[in-house]
Amino acid sequence: MKAKRYDTLGWKLAALSLAAFTLTGLILMVFYYGASLLLWLNPSRSFFGTRLIRWTVNHIGSSLIMLVSGLPLYIYFFFLFTKNTIGYLREITKGMQKFADGNLSYSIPVSSADELASLAKNMNTMADKLRLSLEEERASAKAKNDLITGVSHDLRTPLTSVIGFLEYIETDRYRDEIELRYYVNIAYEKSLTLKKLIDELFEYTRVSGGSLPLELEPVDLGKLLTQLAEEFVPSLEQADMSYRVRIVEPVRILADTDELVRLYENLFSNAIRYGKDGKRFDITIGREGDEAIVICTNYGAPIPPEDVPHLFERFYRVDKSRSKETGGTGLGLAITKSITELHNGRISVRSNRRQTDFETRFPLYRTR
Repeated sequence: MKAKRYDTLGWKLAALSLAAFTLTGLILMVFYYGASLLLWLNPSRSFFGTRLIRWTVNHIGSSLIMLVSGLPLYIYFFFLFTKNTIGYLREITKGMQKFADGNLSYSIPVSSADELASLAKNMNTMADKLRLSLEEERASAKAKNDLITGVSHDLRTPLTSVIGFLEYIETDRYRDEIELRYYVNIAYEKSLTLKKLIDELFEYTRVSGGSLPLELEPVDLGKLLTQLAEEFVPSLEQADMSYRVRIVEPVRILADTDELVRLYENLFSNAIRYGKDGKRFDITIGREGDEAIVICTNYGAPIPPEDVPHLFERFYRVDKSRSKETGGTGLGLAITKSITELHNGRISVRSNRRQTDFETRFPLYRTR
């Protein structure tokens, strides 16, 4: 059975009301017995106070006098004793007005344990949630603007080149067929760049909404990544790199195989693009507690510390020049992060002078 609480507002007001009533009664008793004592000590009618008391009692009545005197006294003492409670109500009202005026960072003080304190806590919680919601809305609007800006920038550059070289061809500004083929080849390469960007953008939009339906099934990460690494052998050989898959412990997770392949294709491509100077690429698979862990390690140039926190943001590139040699679309790692989170996983990166580790963690699949 739940214990009855005596620190509620109702009990507090009842106690204060009783205290005001008791004090009023004590004061009236003092006046009553004082008047009685005066009448007993000076029974003659010569003293003005005695005559006033006798006239009042005979013509008005002692009960009515006590009532008329006691009611204002009770009201006075009640408001005196509830001054702090009323002040706290004003503080809550002031806080609500600040919230209504848009000052959602204001916090109403919580100075008791009754319903008023609960009201203050709930108002503060509501304001915090509303503030966070507004911040998320602003961040979403900013992200949309950044997305439009990034897409516009990345589409404009190759599109300008394609239009420029096609204009050369259209106006017959080439000297011979060799130069014509050269211009056509450049326009074709830029068109492929455009297609890659559009495909990446579509892929990011598809996986970042959080509503992508997944066809989940148990997946052996060791087998999947070993097979995927073998498919990357031509790219690794072209970059003059070797690879090693190290399975510390076989692990299985519940995942959509196609999306998981997409995730690790991005990490493998990233390791080849930026880690080819290290000549080696390692994939380590194991477990820690209830999580499956995959670490993709390359030994190329370290990532600058100031870039690490932004690495999984859309259109973010460590190479600010956005060159074709080092930069992709800037969406690959953002897609990787979105796919990881769709599988209730986490992704992180550590980088130092010796190596760069991309670590993914997923809940282990357990057979029942």
